[in-house]
Amino acid sequence: MEAAWRLLNEQYRSLVSPNLRSFLLQGTDLGTEGSLPRCKDWWQGPGEASDNALTSEGLVVTSALIFWKTLVLLTGSKSPVVVVLSESMQPGFYRGDILFLYHSNYPVRTGDIVVFNLPHKQRAPGEEAIPIVHRAVQVHEQRSGGQINILTKGDFNEQNDRDGGIYGGIPWLAAQHIMGRVVGYLPYVGQVTLIMNDYPKVKYALIALLGLFILTSND
Repeated sequence: MEAAWRLLNEQYRSLVSPNLRSFLLQGTDLGTEGSLPRCKDWWQGPGEASDNALTSEGLVVTSALIFWKTLVLLTGSKSPVVVVLSESMQPGFYRGDILFLYHSNYPVRTGDIVVFNLPHKQRAPGEEAIPIVHRAVQVHEQRSGGQINILTKGDFNEQNDRDGGIYGGIPWLAAQHIMGRVVGYLPYVGQVTLIMNDYPKVKYALIALLGLFILTSND
């Protein structure tokens, strides 16, 4: 944990350092000649509206990335926040609930709600498989080597995930499949993600509106 806080402190210092600030300002005008002086003027006082908008957007993106990396460091999970996409864990979790994960070296126990990912079940080449949130119903630790074998099941499902074909041919989950344990949730907050997933046209429309907003804000 000490190492995580040390790295977080270093990231914060780099954000406010003159070098990174200068880098962000240089990139706000897409490399046009004379961009740096105008951005410096904005930083120190009133400036052009386009420089203002672009710099603000750059800082928002940078802040979001730092926030996400901070969550990854503090939780130990590569995906500390996920959205429930199916009804398999009802009535505990419903579609659109946002789950918060924590991953540690402490082994999974029977009854833990875990999120797992099976790389061999990716949707298409180059795309990651969809994470699945289910409950561990059996956990076996091998005496030789200490490997953990985990069997999961959705609370709403009649069959466990192996018999239901979710594992795609493997008999057990292993530790490397586990993305983290569920430690908290927010109900229905992820509905926007579901809408974009179920209706791709909505997703493209939102992207187009965002692009239009960025373009018009620079005028």
